[in-house]
Amino acid sequence: MSATSAAWLARHLGYVPADAALFERALTHRSAASAHNERLEFLGDAVLNLVVAAELYERFPEADEGALSRLRASLVSGSPLARVALHWQLGEALRLGSGELKTGGFRRESILADALEAVCGALYLDAGLERARPLILQLLAPALEPLVASDALKDAKTRLQEWLQARGAPLPRYTLEQVSGESHEQHFTVRCDTVEPVASAVGEGSSRRRAEQIAAQKVLERVSG
Repeated sequence: MSATSAAWLARHLGYVPADAALFERALTHRSAASAHNERLEFLGDAVLNLVVAAELYERFPEADEGALSRLRASLVSGSPLARVALHWQLGEALRLGSGELKTGGFRRESILADALEAVCGALYLDAGLERARPLILQLLAPALEPLVASDALKDAKTRLQEWLQARGAPLPRYTLEQVSGESHEQHFTVRCDTVEPVASAVGEGSSRRRAEQIAAQKVLERVSG
């Protein structure tokens, strides 16, 4: 492991690895060597999702599946991970090829996010999940600490209504389009329409409420995107 990589791990995590080669690879971009971090990035993505999902499950016991998914996405997608990597000055520890160095690859969002995932994969392999989890949460602390569930806890219908009200627009209209299936296993199709701005989407689900929520989420993505 390079001195830069060793110093980075010691300074930010206080961690001395059993297998130094894992972290050498985790902090090596494909432009620098054939032994690069893409496989560790793949593993780290899964580890991150598990660790973050478990943490959010414990932190927000009132949040439903949709809210937890939104909260997780706010942490483990590319931009948030890149910001975390910048906070920990991960770019300074990366091994990059000359081309990436010239174009500022150590600041590039995708490279930083991928490297952070690779570090998490290396931590999992080196320490095991039980020991790696607090280290990964330590890395994510800058994003986790200010996290507030209030907006994510609101369902799609509420968020769409508030978005429209904030703009003085009429409330959405929900129309039951179809009900199919046996009485014990019905399937609902609902259309959500707005007039300012004009948008329409169909949602399907095992209950009318679920179908309305799906339709509202689709409309919200269209009008606010």
